[in-house]
Amino acid sequence: CLSCWSAPIKRVFVNSSSAVRKTFFALLLALLLMTVDNYTSVFDSTKSDISQLFIPLQLLANFPYQMKEWVGMNTTSRTKLEQKNVSLEKERLILLGQLQRSAELAAENLRLRQLLNATELLMQSVLVTEVIGVSPNPVNHTVTVDRGTNDGVYIGQPVLDADGLMGQVVEVYENYSKVLLITDINHALPVQVLRNGLRSIVEGISDFNLMALRFVSPTVDIVEGDKLVSSGLGGRFPMGYPVGTVSSISQKPGEKFMEIKVIPSAKLDRSRHLLLVFTIKDGDVTRDINE
Repeated sequence: CLSCWSAPIKRVFVNSSSAVRKTFFALLLALLLMTVDNYTSVFDSTKSDISQLFIPLQLLANFPYQMKEWVGMNTTSRTKLEQKNVSLEKERLILLGQLQRSAELAAENLRLRQLLNATELLMQSVLVTEVIGVSPNPVNHTVTVDRGTNDGVYIGQPVLDADGLMGQVVEVYENYSKVLLITDINHALPVQVLRNGLRSIVEGISDFNLMALRFVSPTVDIVEGDKLVSSGLGGRFPMGYPVGTVSSISQKPGEKFMEIKVIPSAKLDRSRHLLLVFTIKDGDVTRDINE
């Protein structure tokens, strides 16, 4: 057997050129090193050192890709960035509007379980709108929004911002509408205390940061910090949307009812993007929330 292998090997060394012989020795050496590496740990520390040496080469090889990403990020047009920002703001507003009812639903959950024939809560669709004008009269709390009859807006339609109820539509035109805010002196809203379900009416006093809870007896269970949500009575506003928080309670001598101040949940004098709410009661109106 050795004689069978010796002849070819001799021909390689005798008849082949120097380059072939070097290649042959290199292959033998590589085979030997791989065998040693496979069955022993002699080269473990050496491989670790060599890997460290190749890190700069890897970073250098990845540099063109990183440079391409950097250039792409820094050359994006201002218009595209603004469009993306507006789109994200609309999505955020819609999600916050949908989450507003979670607290009320949790508080009502136990009572609903006890009602075998409880009415299913209405599902709403919404339409994003933007404030394009405000009333110059400090007494009249109204804003103008950029949606009208062309978008299905109607008189009496509820309006929200990301934090709570804003008001209702009182005038509708082709491409814009006027919204009466809940803090207007002529506005009243049926509410209930989230903690115990107590019903009452909150009225505007022409102050963007304050409202009044009317006709509350001193014997009623209500405390500072109580959250107020829309009760749904009257059919104008959906049930369960945040309205405000009780900030102070007082009673003047001789008065039959307490004087209760409420801080609105909505940012009535700051919110720019609002939500017009459509309900099943509005004639099965549906709207694409991404409009």
